[in-house]
Amino acid sequence: MKKLKYLGIIVLPIAAYIAFTSTGILTYLPLIIAFVLIPAIELLFKPDASNLSELEVESAKNNPYYNILLYLIVPIQIGLLLLFFNTIHEDISTSDLIGRLLSMGILCGVFGINVGHELGHRTENRFAQFLGEVLLMTSLETHFLPYHNSGYHFNVATHEDPATARKNEWLFIFWFRSQIGSYLQAWQLEKKRLSILKKNIFSLNNKMLVYTFFQILLLGCIYYFLGGQSLIYFLIVSVIGILLLETVNYIEHYGLLRNKKESGRYEVVTNKHSWNSDHVIGRILLFELSRHSDHHHRANKPYQILDSHIDSPQMKTGYPGMMLLALIPPLWFRVMNKRIPE
Repeated sequence: MKKLKYLGIIVLPIAAYIAFTSTGILTYLPLIIAFVLIPAIELLFKPDASNLSELEVESAKNNPYYNILLYLIVPIQIGLLLLFFNTIHEDISTSDLIGRLLSMGILCGVFGINVGHELGHRTENRFAQFLGEVLLMTSLETHFLPYHNSGYHFNVATHEDPATARKNEWLFIFWFRSQIGSYLQAWQLEKKRLSILKKNIFSLNNKMLVYTFFQILLLGCIYYFLGGQSLIYFLIVSVIGILLLETVNYIEHYGLLRNKKESGRYEVVTNKHSWNSDHVIGRILLFELSRHSDHHHRANKPYQILDSHIDSPQMKTGYPGMMLLALIPPLWFRVMNKRIPE
């Protein structure tokens, strides 16, 4: 059952297929599942903080089953994106159009960016990283990899990290600060990397240039083969995916800061510098992203063996529910500010 539970993620692409081939309320099915049904269920069931035994960890660590699940997301995401393009121009109502846009946008966030993030951490496996880059490109978020791996994990829980939300910062302001700041840092980090390698910044060694080229190529292909309207719709769903990413970033480290030592360096990242949730359904939907403290302890640790830690700050519910709460800043502050550890 510990292996099979991750097959529950298949509910989302099935719901998206129904949304793209139906009308009425069914076009909103992924939204209903992710942000109505799951938060409601997680309020009824207690979180599960149990961890795998040492024997189970050894068994799961190198089991190809868990990687195959991630790899399969790539053709599923691309296939559903093509289906989205094929059905978005049908004679549908404005309400149905909005439903399909939101459904594809959720896929861009959950599959395109979140699974792209997980595969992007497989630094020892270039094929896995490439698949992560493909997924991230479906949300025009390829700059995420150089920034996230080399900047975010180093500066998290400090004011140097644009993706760490500050206490009393409104989510809607954070969206812009985090996205713009992370993009600029990605260029700075790539420039620094190339300088160390003594490589020219205007070359194919520059990942940001390569990513930018392929993103422009993708946009050009969509415009050429599918038309300007399809391009606009793709930009809309990409923005939805990015907003989901930034909302997750917001709740993951809200108000949690590392102390600076006399040497000027920050204390090491510990379990207390990330908000966690052990609510099972949200964990499955996001491939254990909500066990975030352990992810920061060892960024290359596969999702299936991430641990829950008793000293990690805990959220009131799973990530989907907390994302909804963050949309109402006064209520978010009232709930979360008193939970921030001293």
